[in-house]
Amino acid sequence: MNTLAVITARSGSKGIKNKNIRQLNGKPLIAYTIESALQSHYIDEVMVSTDSDVYADIAKKFGAVVPFLRSNRNSEDMSKSVDVLLEVLDEYEKREKYFDNIVMLQPTSPLRTYKNLNEAFDLFYEKNADSVVSVCECEHSPLLSGILPDDWSLFEFIKSENNLRRQELQKFYRLNGAIYISKVTALKEIRSFYGENSYAYIMKQRESIDIDTELDFEYADFLLKRQNG
Repeated sequence: MNTLAVITARSGSKGIKNKNIRQLNGKPLIAYTIESALQSHYIDEVMVSTDSDVYADIAKKFGAVVPFLRSNRNSEDMSKSVDVLLEVLDEYEKREKYFDNIVMLQPTSPLRTYKNLNEAFDLFYEKNADSVVSVCECEHSPLLSGILPDDWSLFEFIKSENNLRRQELQKFYRLNGAIYISKVTALKEIRSFYGENSYAYIMKQRESIDIDTELDFEYADFLLKRQNG
């Protein structure tokens, strides 16, 4: 099966300027995702979807291809990831290049490994799934969360039926933003990764770090430095 990896890396990050190419433990953030994708034996082509020539040059330096730049309409803050992917597929098809599967990888998951990718694809094929999306266990159970009134009263903050020890609470999982795999036909049909034949690939919390703030950046840098000795 012919599979395309699309690394989504627009240049207009608001929280951390130029986040996707910022140096993280000696390499641009985007390089970690490119390198893990290139190592996966399930992926045939690794491309970066970006609106920036600067980003494109950096992506090519680390082995990705950038056959075209992203359109302005899909480079806005409110642009949808699915629309970006469908635009990529359309541009490839104009060049008479077709893929059976597509995997979206966000550069903000630098601790995602090629082993994670291979395991997610193993599940994808084992289940004959339309899509597989990565998740991880929630750091804190939502059953221990609540909404505070204006006076900050804790009365009934925790429902009595949820007033259990942490070890006794049901496990909850969250999307971690690391891996989104889909058959191309399914993505075009439902324009979503979440259909009746979709499955979750569970990752460890350490591998699931998603860089959105300066604190996330510092934590990822710490873990990578420790990992590299």
